Amino acid sequence: MRSSRLSAALLISAVLIVNVIASYQLFTRPYPGFNDYLTVWEASRLYFYEGLDPYSAETSLAIQTRIFGRAALPNEQPNHFAYPFYAIYFVYPFIHVEYAWATAAWLVFLEVCLIGALLLLLDLFKWRARPLTVIGLVLFSLFAYPAARGLVLGQVSHVVYLLQIAAIWAFVRRRDGWAGVALAFSTFKPQMGVFLVPFLLLWAVHRRRWRMVGVFSASLAVLVGTSFLLQPNWVEGFLYQLTLYPSYIEVSTPVWVITDYWLGLPRWAEIGLNVLGGLAVLWAWWLAVRQGTVGYFAWALMLTLTFTHLIGLRTATPHFVVFLVPLIFYLREWARQRRHALMIGVLSALFFIPWLYFVLTIGEGKFEHPTLFLLPFIALIALWRTRRQWWSAALDWSV
Repeated sequence: MRSSRLSAALLISAVLIVNVIASYQLFTRPYPGFNDYLTVWEASRLYFYEGLDPYSAETSLAIQTRIFGRAALPNEQPNHFAYPFYAIYFVYPFIHVEYAWATAAWLVFLEVCLIGALLLLLDLFKWRARPLTVIGLVLFSLFAYPAARGLVLGQVSHVVYLLQIAAIWAFVRRRDGWAGVALAFSTFKPQMGVFLVPFLLLWAVHRRRWRMVGVFSASLAVLVGTSFLLQPNWVEGFLYQLTLYPSYIEVSTPVWVITDYWLGLPRWAEIGLNVLGGLAVLWAWWLAVRQGTVGYFAWALMLTLTFTHLIGLRTATPHFVVFLVPLIFYLREWARQRRHALMIGVLSALFFIPWLYFVLTIGEGKFEHPTLFLLPFIALIALWRTRRQWWSAALDWSV
């Protein structure tokens, strides 16, 4: 047993090393970029090696110089560091080598995050899929539009995605300590957990699962506390960068795409829909708490993830990898019903249509079209139409 585990570990390590080298030779050295990652990487490197404030103008200029060779022009993405200070902890292991090697290692790390999240989801829904099906799902997890775009940008959101899936998996498996740690760590990109974090904490309090609440609080206290020790004014800098954020992002949420981009309605229309969406989230939580069953909890959880990217603080298409969570549930149900043609059709549509639409609508600045942000509405419609299926689902979850 030990020898087989050692052999497997050596094989996986060899594959990862070869993948890093190949990524360096084929992608990161000849085609430097991955700008979303560069922002956090350079801020972390400058802090730990030169003592620069990640939120300072000097750091922003250094980031822009790496990207453009100069300061960003008014019509260009300034790539300010707009994260909580402790985001730099997550890229610290990668800042000690040149950027091309660091990016190659990060790219492989993100691939591991996507595959790891998939494996957790398969276990979460107790789906023992056939090897060929698993291979297909791995390829989908890596190359579907949201995942692949996140890889190209080096998005730290893929790490948050893994942490959120790990938190959910640990929570429903009654491993509350690990759930608390993973959920706390996932907050380094707060907009992705704006509804998930309070929902899981609310449910934990309702079920008197104090260990999860305590470990989450302690873990977050360590992240925030060490941030104050290392950078006492980090909250001020973080909030300042957030005030600048709306001035240079192109798309905020799918609701904005409908009210502003499509219909040209005033700001109050977006605010009104956001309020309605917030009330819908609260209603789903209330319903789940009132019914107290696994099915209602799971449905409320799916709606929580969906509304996070419909009306949340800000979203991006790489964040949509999270919709693999409900998709795995549907695929499992169809597999049990031997509806394999439907499985292949849905996966093919979800894979090819976004890529085709991206190619046909890409702008002169190589930016994606705003309507690609509407995927969460598909998830919302699916969840509403299949709500009774979720409510009566026989999930092996201990919540």
